[in-house]
Amino acid sequence: MKRIVIVFFSIILFSSTISCQIINEGKYLNLLKNAKDYDLNEKNEDIEFTYQSKKDKNLKLLKNTYNLDSIAGKGNDISKVINLMRWIHNLIPWDGCKGIPDKRNAYNMIEVCKTENRTLNCRGLAITLNEVYLAMGYKSRYVTCMPKDSTDNDCHVINMVYIKSLHKWIWMDPTFEAYVMNEKGELLSIEEVRDRLINDKPMIINPDANWNHKHSQTIKRYLYSYMAKNLYRIECAIKSEYNYETKEEGKKREFIQLIPLDYKKYANIKHNHGIRGSIKTYYISDPLLFWEKP
Repeated sequence: MKRIVIVFFSIILFSSTISCQIINEGKYLNLLKNAKDYDLNEKNEDIEFTYQSKKDKNLKLLKNTYNLDSIAGKGNDISKVINLMRWIHNLIPWDGCKGIPDKRNAYNMIEVCKTENRTLNCRGLAITLNEVYLAMGYKSRYVTCMPKDSTDNDCHVINMVYIKSLHKWIWMDPTFEAYVMNEKGELLSIEEVRDRLINDKPMIINPDANWNHKHSQTIKRYLYSYMAKNLYRIECAIKSEYNYETKEEGKKREFIQLIPLDYKKYANIKHNHGIRGSIKTYYISDPLLFWEKP
């Protein structure tokens, strides 16, 4: 009799979990669909994204120390950026509860994780991969994907890297070893993934997408639930460069947050000042500027 009760309870619990996932999936997707519009007439001529040259001494050190040319391989740019993303994914496990070292640059974070046998959260992984891409001469950004609810601290940080042969940005996620494609197998950008979620267009993810090589990622869980929630607001640093995230006295950092018309209710600029530097965030509804090609 006890066995029957336990099994019955397990079925109820499992069914409740699935029901919650389905409800949340629909909820977040509907929120995203209501946020499809931006202000295409908005102009932000004083804002310009910049990308550090691979000739920077710190990026050169990063490239030479870890022999990034060998890791990238001899294929085309697409295979190289995927190989570099996979290297970071395999090198440093993810743990969303452990945070990031104070010195937030790729060289230090890789060394700390190796010597202390520690992990990084998604932000640390994306910052590390971003600087690896810069060291290899690729224009890239680490991108914070956030929900509508500003009190929800669960966001996700991924990368966008520009592929010259495709004339476009593409999505790379070192946390889940993931990239996204359309039904033809063509790589998609973050902007395109968001648009396809809103407009119910088909997508696929690479079959080996995973979490710490313990759990496979499904497109339903990854895109239609988790990322549907976190593609409502999107933020990038204005300067894509080595060590940008490290907090230092007197250091000024600037970010741009792309918000839909559905959310446009805040001041255009927000300042955060602290002992270890300051942060200025520009809130814009101009997708042409935000997704501008380098």
